[in-house]
Amino acid sequence: MATIDWMILVLFLFCLLGIVWWVIKRKKDDTSDYFLSGRSETWLAVGAAIFAANIGSEHLVGLAGAGAESGMAMAHWEMQGWMILILGWVFVPFYAHSKVFTMPEFLMKRFNKNTSSTLSIITLISYVLTKVSVTAFTGGIFLQSVMGIDFWYGAIGLVLLTGIFTVLAGMKGIMTISVVQTPILIVGSILILVLGLLKVGGGGILDGWSEVVKHAGYNIHLYHPKGDPWYDKFPGVGVIFGASIIGFWYWCTDQHIVQRALAAKNLSHARKGTILAGFLKVLPVFMFLIPGMIAAAMKAKGQVMFTDNNEAYGSLVSTLLPVGLKGIVIVGFIAALMTSLAAHFNSSATLFTIDFYKHYRPEASEHKLVWIGRIATISVVLLGLVWIPIMKGLGSVLYEYLQNVQSLIAPAIAAVFLLGVFNRKITPKAGEWGLLIGFLIGMFRLGLMIFDPGTHFDQATQKLITDPSLRYGIFEFVLQFNWLNFCVFLFLLTMALMVVISFFTPKAGEEQLQGLTYFSQTPEQIAETRSSWSKVDVFTSLIVVAVCVAFYIYFW
Repeated sequence: MATIDWMILVLFLFCLLGIVWWVIKRKKDDTSDYFLSGRSETWLAVGAAIFAANIGSEHLVGLAGAGAESGMAMAHWEMQGWMILILGWVFVPFYAHSKVFTMPEFLMKRFNKNTSSTLSIITLISYVLTKVSVTAFTGGIFLQSVMGIDFWYGAIGLVLLTGIFTVLAGMKGIMTISVVQTPILIVGSILILVLGLLKVGGGGILDGWSEVVKHAGYNIHLYHPKGDPWYDKFPGVGVIFGASIIGFWYWCTDQHIVQRALAAKNLSHARKGTILAGFLKVLPVFMFLIPGMIAAAMKAKGQVMFTDNNEAYGSLVSTLLPVGLKGIVIVGFIAALMTSLAAHFNSSATLFTIDFYKHYRPEASEHKLVWIGRIATISVVLLGLVWIPIMKGLGSVLYEYLQNVQSLIAPAIAAVFLLGVFNRKITPKAGEWGLLIGFLIGMFRLGLMIFDPGTHFDQATQKLITDPSLRYGIFEFVLQFNWLNFCVFLFLLTMALMVVISFFTPKAGEEQLQGLTYFSQTPEQIAETRSSWSKVDVFTSLIVVAVCVAFYIYFW
């Protein structure tokens, strides 16, 4: 980086201070303002915040690295714009009508306190041990490859800077920086895409794409039939169902995404925000995955050098961008890392404060709850820092395992929310035990994966090597199933368990179900939901779906 690039970075830090000062000056010490930005955000802020909360270092490092290694295989997880529409059109009205801050709080109203506590614990554990630490870990890698900053300074500095910003600025600050950084991130990434295609194609974009397709070979396709080298990881059409279950959990029930939609001033702005996020979610394939494929093609032609696929995107930023512009784009990327990390910090603080502390201290003042939220944020920051050395020591092994963790957490949660909203006959005990048993089964498989005798890490290739013939007993029985097929199986099993348990346990009363299921909405709630959308919302939503379908048709 040149001097002007560093000057731009320093200017960005002063902008962060300005946002913090502005928030502190106008802040109100109440939970709605600190955790949900006072439920006052417009559709533009909501859409940008949802997109920004999703885009983190796992995209800049992991998705680009996946593109360099396996082509379009991971695109199934990115073409989820249609799933965000389900959040806005179907689930946000139920969440908004129930006046909840958190997803566990919603499950407490629909089922019982045990269901709520179980989801809170699952979510907090997953945030600390996976999302926070992965973002910090891969963020350190990205900053090292782009700016030459030592891994430890980059990872720890990113966590501390984001933690301080989140504690002081709360949700209002996160929403503000999301609106500012999203256009920089999108424009910068598309610029890298275009410059990369021009470089690998010798001056022509279409020629560049032809070179990428030629280098990727069959990896340019989304569908992998039996006999294909990638079938064992991404089995045929099964990958679509597995990715959809994970997508439903992430986009429609995960706290750090839904919390952004709940910050909207009303249902109309929440829905429009999700539609905007649906459009934006189409972009990461072109912003990160295809650039990863471009980096692999450039490496094959000797135009760029990197030893690890995780460095693919950073090498493009360092190679393709001119002085000055590089600083602006890197600022956008750092802001993206911060907003993604801040989303997890703020959501963790919300879960702890609302679902645990407030439950046992209902008399606590709004001022007290906000300060508890700040303390909870600091705790998550410290726990994330403690976990980074463990991830650093395990290296690529843990990162590869983490790709499977979502497929083990998502099925039970997705099943509980889906049946809970659309089937009023599902009892409170069915929700409680379905969530707990489904999660424990997923964690049992994760434990077997970690101690799998048939898998070891090859130091020479820096990759996991799997030999199923070395497995025995329960390892052989459980791990023989593909991870995505197991995800679908666990989802269906959890739903079946909930249906069976509902036959033998007391049903929820009509008063408890009021407004929380699709078939128990009041006429006033139905009228409010209907008045919140227009023909424009329908038309733009159909465009999002059409784009997703067209993408699958082209790359199938």
